[in-house]
Formats: sequence, C-alpha cells, structure tokens
Amino acid sequence: MPVALTIAGSDCCAGAGIQADLKTFTAFGVYGLTAVTCAVAETPLEVAQVHEFEPDFVAEQVGLLLRRYPVAAIKTGMLGSAALVETVAKALEGHRARGGSFRLVVDPVMVATAGGQLLASDAVTTLVERLIPLASIVTPNQYEAGVLLGQEAGDTALAGDAALELAAKLGVPVVLKGGDAGGGERVTDWLAVDGECRSISGPRIQAVTTHGTGCTFAAGIAAQLALGAALDDAVRQAKNFVTAALAQTLSWPTMNGGDDQPIGALHPLPVEPEGLAVGDWE
Repeated sequence: MPVALTIAGSDCCAGAGIQADLKTFTAFGVYGLTAVTCAVAETPLEVAQVHEFEPDFVAEQVGLLLRRYPVAAIKTGMLGSAALVETVAKALEGHRARGGSFRLVVDPVMVATAGGQLLASDAVTTLVERLIPLASIVTPNQYEAGVLLGQEAGDTALAGDAALELAAKLGVPVVLKGGDAGGGERVTDWLAVDGECRSISGPRIQAVTTHGTGCTFAAGIAAQLALGAALDDAVRQAKNFVTAALAQTLSWPTMNGGDDQPIGALHPLPVEPEGLAVGDWE
C-alpha cells in the first residue's frame, strides 16, 4: 500500500486538516501519516482558538516519519507561521538531499472558511521562497492566488490567466480552485502547467455549510500521486472525490439554544453519486 504524509493542523470537528486528509487517503487506498503543526478549536462556523506547536516538535515528527516509512507523496496544509514553513521546507530538503523521493502538494492555507486567519502575513514570502519550489503542484483558491500574486482576487473570467501568471511566478504547476466564486451551477478549476492552462468543471453542490473542501481536494491529489497517477488525472480524480463528498455531507442541528442551522461535515466515502462526475479537461 502506498504511503502519503500530511503536514497540517488538527481540526477538532474533523471536517478539515489532518482528519480530513486521513479520511481521504483511506478512501483512495493509501496509508496516511500525520505530522501535526497546530491544533485548532473550530467548527465550520467558527474558529475559536489556534494553538501552534514548536518548530522542533514538528521537525521531529516529519524527520521520524520520513526515516521510517516509504513516503511517496506529501501534502502540506496549515503551517501558521514563517518559522513552521521554514522548518518543514528544511526537513523536506534534507530528505531529498539524502536520496528521498516524493511528490509534494502544497495547499497554501491562509484563511479558514469561518474567517479565521490561518497563515501569518510574514509567512507568505517564506512559503513562496522556501516551500513552494519543492512542490509538484500548488492548490490555491482565488483569495490565496491573489495574495501570492500580490493583488486582489481576480475576476472569475480571468482565472485561467491568473493560474498561468501564478504558475510562471512560482515555477511550479498550479491548480486554481473556483469553488469560492459564487453563483452558477458549475464549479470550474484551472490547471496551469508548463505555460499551458486547461479547465475542468463539475456540478456545484448547493446549500452546504461545511469546511475542509480545500484540504480534501489537496489530499486527494496527494493520494493519487502516491498511487502513481499523472498530475492532470490526479486533479480530476480529486475533484470527483470532493464533489461526491459534498453531495454526501452529514448534517446535525447546532446545540446553541434553538439555532437549528445545520453544521455539515464532508463525508468522503469511495462512492461517486450518479450524475455528479466532473467533465473532461478543456
């Protein structure tokens, strides 16, 4: 069984972070390892508190796992600070220098769905200069792409251009996610590789209050890469998976004195509901 490692935060409600990543790895038939960077007290509606772990502890987790397991793919998620980004980059560089081989998916987690800041502003430069150059692919949403480009989030109609610009700036493939662009019955993502950009769309699942879609998508790509998939097929399979997970979201009423707004959790089972498959690359 292939092995994948997630280096990310722990989400106490298990909808995002390492919990979502492990569910996704398991659904794809990949054994998942975790190096925890921080613990977050949150739900899809609220980020209450973030506790960041010491860089030395994170480095110990990553180093130990890379020494003991044949890690084929790595996904990074919430890193929080410039010190943690530097720590992870240094550990991965060291592993490659010792002959280690892996494919790396960088999810540049900056802001939670509920609005909490998850990456310090001074860490963006470190992310771009130290970690992203090691990546096989980067998976920003439109907000994150804007930050990485040093500009406001782009118009949806120009997202393909933004993906190409970002891939050229970073020097690695980029898949720009379109799920945060409101409205429409379809969600389109743009994959920019080697100066070429293609789009792929799938049905938008309406009226879902949840989080963790970005984590699940990046983890799905990492799982597919661990299984040996080509990059474009890995992205397509991950998009299919997220669409199916959203369609099977679990919901419960909140326990806060009468507010019955449901809180959803992605339910990533290895099942694709009929009629929800994404389209082909264009």
